[in-house]
Amino acid sequence: MSRAGKYPVQLKDGVSVAIVDNALVVKGPKGELKIALDSKHAGLVDVKVEGNEVVITPKDAEDKASRAMWGTMNRNIKAAVNGVSTGFAKEMYMNGVGYKASVKGKDLVLVAGFSHDVVMPIPDGLTVEMGEKPTEFTIRGIDKCLVGQFADKVHKVRKADPYKGKGIFYKNEKVRRKEGKKK
Repeated sequence: MSRAGKYPVQLKDGVSVAIVDNALVVKGPKGELKIALDSKHAGLVDVKVEGNEVVITPKDAEDKASRAMWGTMNRNIKAAVNGVSTGFAKEMYMNGVGYKASVKGKDLVLVAGFSHDVVMPIPDGLTVEMGEKPTEFTIRGIDKCLVGQFADKVHKVRKADPYKGKGIFYKNEKVRRKEGKKK
């Protein structure tokens, strides 16, 4: 039994939800998101809009996959409601000699210790804001999944080195430092 799925998703002020063409359309002050209801996995649950909340129920309470999608779909809808009302952000920073980031047009340009700059196109629906230092930046958007995926792509450009402490980090990331080789 899903603990997350059994509670309906409460809608915030200014957010409206409607089911249109087998998709759940969530509209809010920051934008609009669609969640497909006709995919293989989403077809395992029933989604109903009742007043100021969205109720998700499994089609077959005995089926393990249906119960699993019950909680997943609940969290996806909750993330969409939060995204269109407040949005999501991932704060990141770079550490290393000569490391810096900049935004040029629709591209994020990273200088991360390679022989060339790494140019990453910023996906539609996301914005990258530079911080006070040229090594700090924030990725913002309304789609939690898209924000997380792009932040992970940026993070993988130069993963954190436990020996030297260099790389691209999430703001609250803890990297366990290791002692180098001894003579």
